[in-house]
Formats: sequence, C-alpha cells, structure tokens
Amino acid sequence: MQGKLYGVSVGPGDPELMTLKAVRVIRSCEVVAVPQSGAETQAAWQIACGAVPELPSKQKLDLSFPMTRDPERLESCRSVAAGLIAEQLGEGRSVAFLTLGDVSIYSTYAYIQEKVRMLGFETEMVAGVPSFCAVASRLGISLTEAAKPLHIIPASYEGADEGLDWNGVKVLMKTGRKIGQVKAALQKRGLYRQARMVERCGMEGERVLDSLDQADETSSYFSIIIAGEPQPD
Repeated sequence: MQGKLYGVSVGPGDPELMTLKAVRVIRSCEVVAVPQSGAETQAAWQIACGAVPELPSKQKLDLSFPMTRDPERLESCRSVAAGLIAEQLGEGRSVAFLTLGDVSIYSTYAYIQEKVRMLGFETEMVAGVPSFCAVASRLGISLTEAAKPLHIIPASYEGADEGLDWNGVKVLMKTGRKIGQVKAALQKRGLYRQARMVERCGMEGERVLDSLDQADETSSYFSIIIAGEPQPD
C-alpha cells in the first residue's frame, strides 16, 4: 500500500494558529518533510513543534530549497525533493510536507505536489491561516469591506509594483532586500504614509512598524506590508 503526501499549512508563526486538521495529519504521518532554505531555516518545523510536542520523535526528511531564482537550479532541487518523498511513499509511509502560512499561497509545495502526482502518488492540501491575515489581525484592521478588492503582490519581483495602481487594499509580500524600491514605489503613488508593516508575525522577534520609515534592508524576510487607498501628501 502506498503512502500519501500532505501539504500541511502551519500558519504564520504562532503555533496556536495551526488548525486541528493540520495537527491531526502531522500526527498521522510517519514522515515529516521539512523545507530548508536561507530564509531562517526550518521555521515551519519550529512552529509545528509548538503544536505537536511529539514531532521530534518522528522521522524527519530535510529537503533543500536554495534561495535562488535560477530556473534550472530550482527545477533540479524540486526534482530531487520529489524523488526523496516518492521513496517514502513507495514504501508505504505517508509524508507531511510542512509549509509556512497557507499551502496555496507562494508555496514551494505546489511544485512538489505536481511532480509527486506525476509519479502516481496521492496528494492532499491542508489549508491554514495565511500570513497576511495574521498581520491584519495583529494590526487590528480589516482587509476588505463591501465591494473593495484585495490584491496580494509579490513585491520583490519585476513589474509587481504595477499592482499598486489597482483599487483596493494591497498586501505586499516577499519584499526582502528590495524594501527601498518598494518604499519608493509606495511614495510615488501616495501609499507610503498610511502603509504599515509587521515583521515575523507570531514569531519570536515580532515587530510592528506603524511607519515604513523604520524599515530598511535589514528587515526580516518574513515581513508583510499592508497599504490601502492613496492619500495626498
């Protein structure tokens, strides 16, 4: 009998925001796959350990995903990871692939799931609390109301700032070391003054920035900016 692959969302940082289903699935799996990258390695593992104390006793499968945008290197790492997972599934062990935030939002799991499915194995995604929803709660603000749209923008990617011109609330993720460019783009569109940012929401070292004047290139990879409608200077 083959095992099953689960993409398990562990939420943004606070173990109490993990769902009951996520905890149940992790406990039911024989193997826990943990993505490792330059972005504070194994954050998902640490979060899950806070909700599943017995997690360290399970078989752990470390998977390397370097912080790069080189398509060939990314494809190679994803293929290796899918192969390692397939080995476990083929031996009848189910695998919980831990994912920060929600598994459907900017998650490496999407690529792995596709490859594992092509190898003939069953997969399932376990939903979780998205990081930007946790940030909005931390700030005590509503992301949408009535007919207003919500836009999720990968801020460090080329052309992403075009989304700042759209009507509605903008959530800027993946700002990374390009925070300076992001701030300039917000200023250009009259969005800077009312924009707010939270670093490491729900994690150790959490920081709430009521002004982007406090943000610079040393800001954490786990930073999210929320900006609403333009305001005149």
